[in-house]
Amino acid sequence: MTRLSASFLSIALVVATLASAATVGPVGDILVANASVTLDGTTRPAVLSGGQFPGTTIIGNKGDRFQLNVVNNQFDPRMLQSTSIHWHGIFQNGTASYDGAAFITQCPIAHGNSFLYDFTVNQAGTFWYHSHLSTQYCDGLRGPMVVYDPQDPYLGYYDVDDESTVLTLADWYHTLAKQATGTPAPDSTLIQGLGRTATTLTAPLGVLTVQQGLRYRIRLINIACSPNYVFQIDGHTNLTIIEADGITTKPYTVDQITIFAGQRYSFILNANQAVGNYCALKISCPYVCAELMVTSIGIRANPSAGTKGFAGGINSAILRYVGAANADPTSTQDVSTNAFVEANMRPLDSPGAPLTPVSSGTPAKSFNFAISVVGIFPRLPFAHGTSSHTACTLAGERQIRDERRLLRPTYHPSAAADSFRSGGRTIASPHRLRIPPSQGQRHPGVDPRRRTGPSLSLTALKHPFHLHGHAFDVVRSAGSSVYNYVDPPRRDVVSTGNAGDNVTIRFVTNNDGPAWDDLCPAYNALSASDL
Repeated sequence: MTRLSASFLSIALVVATLASAATVGPVGDILVANASVTLDGTTRPAVLSGGQFPGTTIIGNKGDRFQLNVVNNQFDPRMLQSTSIHWHGIFQNGTASYDGAAFITQCPIAHGNSFLYDFTVNQAGTFWYHSHLSTQYCDGLRGPMVVYDPQDPYLGYYDVDDESTVLTLADWYHTLAKQATGTPAPDSTLIQGLGRTATTLTAPLGVLTVQQGLRYRIRLINIACSPNYVFQIDGHTNLTIIEADGITTKPYTVDQITIFAGQRYSFILNANQAVGNYCALKISCPYVCAELMVTSIGIRANPSAGTKGFAGGINSAILRYVGAANADPTSTQDVSTNAFVEANMRPLDSPGAPLTPVSSGTPAKSFNFAISVVGIFPRLPFAHGTSSHTACTLAGERQIRDERRLLRPTYHPSAAADSFRSGGRTIASPHRLRIPPSQGQRHPGVDPRRRTGPSLSLTALKHPFHLHGHAFDVVRSAGSSVYNYVDPPRRDVVSTGNAGDNVTIRFVTNNDGPAWDDLCPAYNALSASDL
């Protein structure tokens, strides 16, 4: 099995100083700069980490102290020149100041300057990093981060787990973020950093190379700004999930995975098919996206809205067996009979949802978040420019006995705060509310006697909900009416479901400092609210 040792990590740092290394960490420089890239047949300027897209893969082992010096060498005034980096999924216990949320935990890093992020990671799993300054990561500043566990309970389940098995799904835009208006539609889907549009059908596709007879731990990461994707691999209908968002799960075998922005899954891919090229990614997204069709055997990622299908190889990549011809796939898409259902996923460690639920009593605190799209409003204040965006906001249903309510809008400074709340008082900017530590108990922000935790109700499109600094138990998943307090899925990004749906989570307030919930894809309003 391919593994990463401490000696390899030190060697990787030396290589990184000589060229744009494929990996860096746990100590090293993250070089952020502007360059022109051609990822889908169209050339545009971008913000890059390590001179590549996706950015340099950051690696380390559980327990490592990460010292990552972000050097901001940007110069292009057409894009944001300051930056900050969020390490998505890393709890930052005791080091919240290094979480990377611009204007919340730090000031942005000005161009020509650097900032050392210094934190210890006692987690293991699949993570990613991205700019947390306005919509900058849509211009390219995003990349994978993997923390390996030498004591992984599933070491015997796979033969290969290295940087070659990290698989990223991304949306790509030909219009620069500062110049975009409305809610822009992605021009292409990039898999492994490459893709096509309907007018660039000869552009190269991403390739995942496998050896027949080996088992691979594929680390699937949705690093998109907006879409969710439906992922599958032609001819490979037994994808065994063993991790979700850094949480080890019980083996869960599916033939198709729906993955929202910010989510990650590790699954075991058994390369047991005949040698060939397999279309292995099919993606669907809730926003307007392009699509791909491959003409052999390959990878598909089909967006959930906009142009759909895989004609000409859009929304696709190639799973290529060693010995197969260098050609586009010609496989056909499998009909899914065993699609991923979040409510069916179980964590390997299942202490159950916090405390014993009862059906009566008045909660001391109740958080009911109603999310809605509120229309067009002035551009994010630190993005500059004069164009506008559609915002998604929290409607302000923070129900507490003192009747304080969320939230003060940060992206519409010209609007009166009262227009965003349903009663009570608006908390002054920055719109944070204090939740007391749970002192070892699981504290969902409600009386622990109650059956419910924070409920997320969507009134428009599906949205990913991400909680910084914590993982949470999803006691009720989107599309389900069942509450699971015994062994609910645990993760740090969840879909809020369709209009009128209900998602209920519980989590432990064991990480002092601010906790942030990113409710909307970046192009709708990055960092929509702060808890």
